[in-house]
Amino acid sequence: MKLSARHYLLLPILSLTLPSCMLGGPEIMVIGLVVLLLFGGAKLPSLMRGMGSGVHEFKKGLKKGESEDDSDDKDKDDTSKE
Repeated sequence: MKLSARHYLLLPILSLTLPSCMLGGPEIMVIGLVVLLLFGGAKLPSLMRGMGSGVHEFKKGLKKGESEDDSDDKDKDDTSKE
């Protein structure tokens, strides 16, 4: 694949931005250690349980919103046929 001059101008920008947004193993371990130090071992299970239930509620809300959008589309189709 041949790169144009525009691509060569974008390469330095991409090399600076892309790796900085990725988390590797050491970064995740440091974040976990900081969380453990801030909240302590006793509060960590309840914190994770709360996060899990929050994610569950979020997904349930997304599914509910999608089903409402589908029913709204069906209502619009029914009124346009009349």
